[in-house]
Amino acid sequence: MLCIDNQYTKPQFNLAAEEYLLKNFQENIFMLWRNEPSIIIGKHQNALAEINFDYVKDNGINVVRRMTGGGAVFHDLGNLNFTFIETHYGEGKPSMDFRKFTQPILDILQSLGIDARFEGRNDLTIEGKKFSGNAECIHKNRVLHHGTLLFSAQLPDLSAALKVDPAKFNDKSVKSVRSRVTNISEHLSHPLDVTSFKNLVLNHIMEMYEEARLYHFTEEDLKGINHLKATKYDTYEWNFGQSPAYNFRKVVKTSGGFVEFDLLVDRGLIQSARIFGDFFSLSDTDEIEAALQGVPHTSESVSAILDNFDLGLYFNNISKEELLNAIF
Repeated sequence: MLCIDNQYTKPQFNLAAEEYLLKNFQENIFMLWRNEPSIIIGKHQNALAEINFDYVKDNGINVVRRMTGGGAVFHDLGNLNFTFIETHYGEGKPSMDFRKFTQPILDILQSLGIDARFEGRNDLTIEGKKFSGNAECIHKNRVLHHGTLLFSAQLPDLSAALKVDPAKFNDKSVKSVRSRVTNISEHLSHPLDVTSFKNLVLNHIMEMYEEARLYHFTEEDLKGINHLKATKYDTYEWNFGQSPAYNFRKVVKTSGGFVEFDLLVDRGLIQSARIFGDFFSLSDTDEIEAALQGVPHTSESVSAILDNFDLGLYFNNISKEELLNAIF
């Protein structure tokens, strides 16, 4: 087994690294990695419906789609992530086995005196509170399992970043189930930092597998990973454009009255827009509605469209910033 202590912290790089390893290696692999503040959304989710848009934007939090299913999770440097990639040599397709890949984590925590348990479909808990979510995917005869380990994450940031108004979205995407969460560090009898815990996990895995050896990314690996990062995980098309079609509705109170935006969005692009409210206007807002068609549902793209209009003629005493607040 190749054991990788991945020091990179860009989520786009780390998710690209997982896919690269899954599709270009035949050896079994174990990787530990951490991300700077990020929301990692499941493959089948509506990205905007999983995030607190204003908080994420104001705090520069990455939003990246992974290639496995399940719900959205918050990562920061106090969160440790682990990945197993294994080849299935039996007949038929490999199956998903969450318990197999999470058992080593439970063993480590129980050796530290923590009563950690596997619960539900894919969660690890301590005293009924979740500290790890797990997901899997299969590529040909290879299975990838990855999981989060909340060790010393900033839980208020987690809560704020994932706090969404469900009334804004009407879609068929997979919705995250919010759970009560806890950090592993809160349950330790002796202090341990996240780096020491990471080393503990790595050493345990290397002791489990006789053939285990440390592996470092080669120049060829880095070239392949960065190419995948640039062409997929850095792109709007993957992170937001892959979202299922959704209806978006939001009403805000502005200095010039109430404004409501109703949008139909498909593959990240606004298909239709309707504007309602009790505001005053000299020009018909259907011109702005028409201009928004085909535009990505992003703050930058919508802002650029609004800059083409003398907004005072369409929304008396309402600022551009107030309008953008009504569209996200």
